[in-house]
Parts: sequence; C-alpha cells; structure tokens
Amino acid sequence: QDQLVESGGGSVQAGESLRLSCAASGFFLSSYSLAWFRQAPGKERERIAAIDSDDETLYADSIKGRFTISQDKAKSTLYLQMNSLKPEDTGTYVCAACLGCTVIVGNQWYSDWGQGTQVTVSS
Repeated sequence: QDQLVESGGGSVQAGESLRLSCAASGFFLSSYSLAWFRQAPGKERERIAAIDSDDETLYADSIKGRFTISQDKAKSTLYLQMNSLKPEDTGTYVCAACLGCTVIVGNQWYSDWGQGTQVTVSS
C-alpha cells in the first residue's frame, strides 16, 4: 500500500536545526514530484518546498536560504533540512506526492498525503 510517513519533528529553540524525513513506501520517486507543506495554527496550509524527479527544487520565500529539500530515490525517502529555525516556523509539516508533476504544479494536484509531524520553535 502506498504510504507517506513523516518523522523528525520536535521542540527546539530559535536558531536550532531539525531534519525531517518522509518515508515514501510504494512510491517510485522517479515518477513523482514531492513536496513539504506546513500547516500553522490559524493559517492556511502552505507549500514550502518541492522537488521533482529531476531534483529541480522550488522554495517558498518564507524559508528560502534556511531550508533544503532533498530526496534519496534508492531509499524512497524525502528530507527537509531546516536551519536557523524561527518561532514562525512552528506548525505541522506534511509531505505530499504528485504523480508526473513538476515543481510548479498547483497544490490541488498532490494526491497522496502523510499524517504530518509537529515542529515547535520557541523563542
């Protein structure tokens, strides 16, 4: 069964780092574009980073220069390295997959979603 399972969240102080992982069981990553979405309290879900099968990436302005998305196709795993974390980075981080998509595809095309992992950044 195709499944996306996130891990690596936690509670950190501002300025610290976290690395999130998303195990993409049953997904052939060479056929998918993957992305990290962030759901912050009281805010709309935001796509913050995306990567396609050619490793082309796209970042939201809010995290550009601090976060890095990557994937290991052999391990079917997506990563998000988060550095210089800020309190406004607090939220639930969810990975999603889009079959045959590019990084600029609209959010509505992501058809598979994980359950999310919580990140809390305190000042």
